[in-house]
Amino acid sequence: MPITVVRLGTPRKQNEGLRIGTVRRPPRGVPKADFAKRDFYDVWLPTLSPSEPLVKEALSTHHDADVKHRERTWRDFERKFRAEMKHPDAAHLLDLLAALSHQTNFAFGCYCEDENLCHRSVLRKLLAERGAEIA
Repeated sequence: MPITVVRLGTPRKQNEGLRIGTVRRPPRGVPKADFAKRDFYDVWLPTLSPSEPLVKEALSTHHDADVKHRERTWRDFERKFRAEMKHPDAAHLLDLLAALSHQTNFAFGCYCEDENLCHRSVLRKLLAERGAEIA
């Protein structure tokens, strides 16, 4: 029963299960009652999103024309986000989700278009390091 990594707001996949939003902010202009109906998320878990300063830092480099600088910045982001995920609340949640992946279907995600430049790619790695089953 693997975890599915998704872009929030995209159509749900068959047997995806509960969808968890690992984002700092809810979707703009969407009433709370419509979050699940519009395929954003069923449960909001901002503890597994980057801090506000880290989000701003990452977003400032997404369109950097210098590929080497962008790659270096991404490595810095990943290092800093991993450090944030070592805090007890986040680490316990990651352990819980890794264990649940062997019991039930669920998905987590973010709004970013490109998973390779999104914190969800780091969450995927962190969960895999904890033995999670990931699709």
